[in-house]
Amino acid sequence: MRFQLHFMRVPFYLVLLTLLSAAAFADGSHDRTQFGRDIVIGPGENASDATCFGCSVRIRGHVQGDATVFGGSIVVEDQGEINGDTTNFGGNVRLERGAKVQSVSIFGGRFYRDDGATVAGDVTNFGGSFWMVLIFGLPLVLLGALIALIVWLVRRLIRPNMPVTA
Repeated sequence: MRFQLHFMRVPFYLVLLTLLSAAAFADGSHDRTQFGRDIVIGPGENASDATCFGCSVRIRGHVQGDATVFGGSIVVEDQGEINGDTTNFGGNVRLERGAKVQSVSIFGGRFYRDDGATVAGDVTNFGGSFWMVLIFGLPLVLLGALIALIVWLVRRLIRPNMPVTA
């Protein structure tokens, strides 16, 4: 009987845990993350971070943290602001008049900056396809070599020993 009573408490605890976790995330961060769909932060809007995979980010409002894009572009328009890092892999970054960003890092893309745009920190641009091959290609080559080594070892261990004839 004691086991049944304890077993019946489990659904109660699961429901309680679900309600508490939903309440904790109800008014959580204002992160914007998209896959293949552009992010637009309009005038007067705020976002904690903006992260985009295979799309672009257009900022007219305020990003309190970082803006990161993989395979797209970042455009900071008039009065747009990024307090964290602006990082782009395989795309361009464009800062228009009145834009304010902290720092910019570009891997395999171009940087366009209007004279009226402000960059408080460093601008790092690893232009050209060499950096893209180094960043994405080298880990894939190493992974392929590791898989080839494992396949070779498994085949060597499984292969039966053949007697040597004289």
